[in-house]
Amino acid sequence: MLEVRQVSFAYGSDPLFIDTDLTLKPGRIYGLLGLNGAGKTTLLKLVTGLLFPGSGRITACGHDPARRVPDFLAKVFLLPEELNVPSITGREYVAVRSPFYGGFDKSRMQRYLEEFEIPDGKKLSALSHGQQKKFLLSFGLACNASLVVLDEPTNGLDIPSKGLFRRLVAEAVNEDRTIVVSTHQVRDVESLVDLVVILHEGKVLLNRSVSELSENLRFSVSASRPDAGDGLIYTERTVGGYASVWKDGGSDEGALDMELLFKAAIANPAICSRLLAAETPR
Repeated sequence: MLEVRQVSFAYGSDPLFIDTDLTLKPGRIYGLLGLNGAGKTTLLKLVTGLLFPGSGRITACGHDPARRVPDFLAKVFLLPEELNVPSITGREYVAVRSPFYGGFDKSRMQRYLEEFEIPDGKKLSALSHGQQKKFLLSFGLACNASLVVLDEPTNGLDIPSKGLFRRLVAEAVNEDRTIVVSTHQVRDVESLVDLVVILHEGKVLLNRSVSELSENLRFSVSASRPDAGDGLIYTERTVGGYASVWKDGGSDEGALDMELLFKAAIANPAICSRLLAAETPR
């Protein structure tokens, strides 16, 4: 369980979060979305103890992340957007880092490396950016950490690798593990996440499951621009007509368009807040 309660944070005199609340439950894969500068990376650093809140309380894996006690660090893995790998081989990296994670699975790590086709014996610093990311992702999933935080994990991955990434992350989730995927590449994770969290203007605008969103919203494409009213939340011009979001429940299972949902929420935050409470009741 991860809980953020009444947390405020600022860079100097510029506030980013003001009394922000968020709850993330185990056994779920969360998609964390937000505009550039919305604070996605900052939030990830706060919940993993790399930054400290100005006020409020954060509890992750039963600990205050800011204290960075060994038991907490052994339960958390963060894949940052900006990589800074050491000039050592993958085997050396595993030998040095894996003892910090009591549940590290070497056989699983090897399988991931083989599936991602990471060359053996080369120094990590000599690998391409995409290969470095796939190596660290493999390590993170093999750690069996309770909280796995991935910041823009698909940046630098080619199309086949993105598909493999989705499959391996989906396989890795279990009832004791929370996985958070922060991204602006919404299409890359649309079929992966089962809950959507949207940050906007220092608040959690949305924290709902894909199934709940599908029950409460309808997504359509029409040849002509729909009339305002009758539950219309958002519409935009697209190839072949207009893509729209409506407040009545959808009839097709899995019809949720996450990118369109994000645009609708940002364009109409007040409507979104009224229709869909930020904290999911389930």
